[in-house]
Amino acid sequence: MEKELGIYVHIPFCKKRCSYCDFVSYAGKEDKIDQYFKALKNEIETYNLKDYNVTTIYIGGGTPSFVDSKYIKEIIQKINKGAIELTIEVNPGTITKQKIEEYKNCGINRLSIGLQSTNDNLLKEIGRIHTYNEFLNTYKLAKEAGFENINIDLMIGLPNQTIADLKHAINEIKKLEPKHVSVYSLIVEEGTKIEKQLSSGELQLPDDELERQMYWYVKDQLELLGYEHYEISNFAKKGYKSKHNWNCWEQKEYIGLGCAAHSYLNGVRYANTDNLEEYIKQFANIAGVENIGGVKNSEKIERPEEIKDLKEIKNFNKCGRIIEEVQSLEDQKNEYMLLGLRKLEGVNISAFKAKYIENPLYKYRTQLEKLVKYNLIEINGNYIRLTNKGLDFANLVWEEFV
Repeated sequence: MEKELGIYVHIPFCKKRCSYCDFVSYAGKEDKIDQYFKALKNEIETYNLKDYNVTTIYIGGGTPSFVDSKYIKEIIQKINKGAIELTIEVNPGTITKQKIEEYKNCGINRLSIGLQSTNDNLLKEIGRIHTYNEFLNTYKLAKEAGFENINIDLMIGLPNQTIADLKHAINEIKKLEPKHVSVYSLIVEEGTKIEKQLSSGELQLPDDELERQMYWYVKDQLELLGYEHYEISNFAKKGYKSKHNWNCWEQKEYIGLGCAAHSYLNGVRYANTDNLEEYIKQFANIAGVENIGGVKNSEKIERPEEIKDLKEIKNFNKCGRIIEEVQSLEDQKNEYMLLGLRKLEGVNISAFKAKYIENPLYKYRTQLEKLVKYNLIEINGNYIRLTNKGLDFANLVWEEFV
């Protein structure tokens, strides 16, 4: 039986970098796009994808919709073997009718559109390149092209944001009826433009209490509109959970393709270099590998001892992949708990027992007793889940399983 596999493809190019962005993305390097996609296609050749049942493909960035849609089409044709969910992130200000139609025609069936806010002033303050009207035009093009499975990204905790702003956003979402909404709190990362603006006093964040009010307002309103709150930041209409992300939270395997992409295979977490030029160089001449462990000139490449079980990967060292974690069984159990407690349904006790032949209630009794005492989790039937208080202090809960 073929193993299930998810694939993430990273497209690191942007028209302009948002002021809060800490992702590996590049503006002003359009001259590298063609070389990048040649390297990306070569990297695909380093995997034996025919041995897998590829169930989901997620194309993220960066801004995937910034590049010519022909590149996206080529990648999809190279890796798709009938995946049930194919997602691409698109940003208003980079989309055209032709791009949207080509996405649909090459098999993509889910769009994730970066709205962030319906307030143009807020969009400008956080460095977005689009207005709300441009978002509406993108959404209209997507619907006209036949896309039904659409996610909208919404941000809370922005400088100068108010509950009134969110009320307007919810009213607009009600009219648009997307199948999925992701709600993210602004995280201020070191070295970003917005961090400098906050440090200088140019901008000011809402206090923690207001940020939490925003979260609960959005949660309550989306649930009233029929969205299921199924993961700490995600809401979906029935049948429209993000399958790709859900599989990651279920600790299923995936590979990441592209600069800075991360993978999880056979209990090993590893990543590609986050340097664009280095990535292009590493995969410039890797195509044509015929047998596992060999290179084009038949030179033998030795793998580090701890990853000799990664037989699906050819030329691990040659490709410059970086091992981040070789998980022990104990690591895998801890991670299963942490990931499970991101989901609103929580950790399935029976599923944990079936996978690890151990009862999590006994194994983690000390941590669970502490978390129950502080009303951060509850144990209800077959599930260990966050309480409402736990949703506000989820990081403290997850720390118990790191």
